[in-house]
Amino acid sequence: MPTVTPVTDALKQMGIPFEIHIHENPLRSLEQAARERNLEPRQIVRSLVIRTESDQFVMVLMPGPRNVDWPKLRRFLGGSRVTTAKAHEVEEVTGYPTGAVSPFGLAIPIRLLADLCICDLEVISLGAGIRNAGIILKTSYLLEHLEPELGDFSAG
Repeated sequence: MPTVTPVTDALKQMGIPFEIHIHENPLRSLEQAARERNLEPRQIVRSLVIRTESDQFVMVLMPGPRNVDWPKLRRFLGGSRVTTAKAHEVEEVTGYPTGAVSPFGLAIPIRLLADLCICDLEVISLGAGIRNAGIILKTSYLLEHLEPELGDFSAG
């Protein structure tokens, strides 16, 4: 399995230290990914691609098993309709297949949002640009280099 992806290239260009973890077996759950990366489930950050009512795309970084609170997200975005992007849209917008999406090394610029809970985590893991792999890095690097818009987007 390749260990060089647009994600790793982008991180190297930015001078961000990271570790790539390649899983030996196909991932079946967030809990499995966390266990095999020696992390807690809340440290696995999902990169969710959302379509707005104006057919724009945004990425929401959501830690662990938390779910998006759709009314909160709609209020933040100032719209009445937001939906999860379809798999083919995710790949067109990000350049990555579902299950491998990362905010680093995107195919095109996209508005980036992050749930405030991310700020409570010292280390996180994100998609590596390829399936069954993850990038592990300090949260501060993501916040400093990508400057996502922070907000309360999670349910519960």
